[in-house]
Amino acid sequence: MAAVGFRFHPTDEELITHYLKLKMTGLDALVDSVMGEVDVYRLEPSELPCKSAGESSSYDQVWYFFCRLDYKYKNSKRASRATESGYWKVTGKPRFILARDSGDQIGVKKTLVFFYRARGDIKPISTQWVIHEYKAAELLPDQVGLLLFAYAVVNGLF
Repeated sequence: MAAVGFRFHPTDEELITHYLKLKMTGLDALVDSVMGEVDVYRLEPSELPCKSAGESSSYDQVWYFFCRLDYKYKNSKRASRATESGYWKVTGKPRFILARDSGDQIGVKKTLVFFYRARGDIKPISTQWVIHEYKAAELLPDQVGLLLFAYAVVNGLF
């Protein structure tokens, strides 16, 4: 447990360099106590907070996860982001994450919103659930599908 007043609130650069890259290089023990590996795209959004390895105060309402990306088809580049009740949809343009000291691109951040798809409804319903998907710029062949997620319950926290 962190001391009173301290919160886990890493920058985009810190998420890529200090967490995602450590996980990618096999140093799981250094990051697993803070972020567990969860199949984010298969679980319903309401199930995600209880799957978090780290603590999040009710004030922050942000949880962090690692996830391996699944694709819709064997030789496809389209990600499979559907749950039983809906799907995660990319909104806006991907944003490049740059290293502060060098200005080099170290990763990409995508924002996704969960759309609920009720039975019989023609149009999906946008929800308040948002995830930010982080992907490192430099990947080895066996690391292609490893992503880091920041999950928020309420829009506007990021």
